[in-house]
Amino acid sequence: MRVFSISALSKSAALCGAVLSLMLAGPAKAADEDYELDPEHTFVAFMVDHIGYANAIGMFREISGSFTFNPETQALSDLEVVIQTDSIYTANKRRDDHLRNPDFLNSREFPEMTFVMTSAQKISDTTGKIDGELTLLGQTRPLSLDVTLNKVGPYPFGNNYVMGMSARGTVTRSEYGMMYAVENGWVGDDIHLMLEVEAIRQ
Repeated sequence: MRVFSISALSKSAALCGAVLSLMLAGPAKAADEDYELDPEHTFVAFMVDHIGYANAIGMFREISGSFTFNPETQALSDLEVVIQTDSIYTANKRRDDHLRNPDFLNSREFPEMTFVMTSAQKISDTTGKIDGELTLLGQTRPLSLDVTLNKVGPYPFGNNYVMGMSARGTVTRSEYGMMYAVENGWVGDDIHLMLEVEAIRQ
């Protein structure tokens, strides 16, 4: 008859317990990854109606920001974007100076415009919606962005890992107190935003 020692039984029980714990825990989940916007390859542009004849197009040249992304669940979190308002550019100095003054962005008093994410919804493997709050001219209001995930992977230059996204949204400027030329219709009230983003994994 084979005799088992108490020590052997204890070791066997401990091993079984460890295996059971691993089975119940399931496979290890991918860790969240931190990204920072690449200022050289991130563009925040806008389009607005000009007296009904055509749309005026411009962009901001100084943008920074960061977010967290989980590659397994595709969960996006902690997104924050900061735009320097005096970096506005429309290829016309006189117009750009006007856009910086109190009729529009009032860049001297409000040098930054910020977007802070409050929630995100995955629609498909490549599309989603980000809800957040835009602070402009000292006013903070909700803003939703429709987002498309373009590509995630090693960058062909350097030793970086990059995520590329496109986002679209609309800001009603009068809601932030930007009333210049709204009533007479010379400048549209709705500003159509176009964001093209490349972000580098940290």
